[in-house]
Amino acid sequence: MAMETAKRGSLWAGGQDYLLREAKAADLDQIIALMADDDIRRAEHQGAEEDMEQYLHAFNQINADPAHSLMVVEAQDGTLVGTMQLTLLPGLARRGATRMQIEAVRVSSALRGRGLGTAMIRWAISEAENNNVQLVQLTSDAQRTDAHRFYEALGFTASHVGFKMRLAIAP
Repeated sequence: MAMETAKRGSLWAGGQDYLLREAKAADLDQIIALMADDDIRRAEHQGAEEDMEQYLHAFNQINADPAHSLMVVEAQDGTLVGTMQLTLLPGLARRGATRMQIEAVRVSSALRGRGLGTAMIRWAISEAENNNVQLVQLTSDAQRTDAHRFYEALGFTASHVGFKMRLAIAP
């Protein structure tokens, strides 16, 4: 299932205009920096330069699969200030409904609270509607109570309990 995603768009937030576009491999350093700009996940991305091959492999897999879109938000000076991954998930549940999973949403800590995250999520919901998606879903770390309030204010409900299992990675 191919996502009919607008490859580019503009977002208005905090009195500024931002470019929203699909990520390129050249953006990886800035995307990783956005992911590391996070108290809960910072440790996961320490030493990222040593694992750049793994990040590039993951990027290439995302980029090659038309069900995925890795989006970035670019400020007027070219700096990346936001990112999110969108994935279409066809399924038999809910009478064959297609879901959109929103994953790895990050906004630069310097811009949080200025409406950029809201603009990003609203854009993603619009893309879901353009792709005839019946359900938009996301997960948020249980520790992120501010994020939970943010998503609830946008109309999401904490309707399910999520479970994850970390698996050992073979060398």
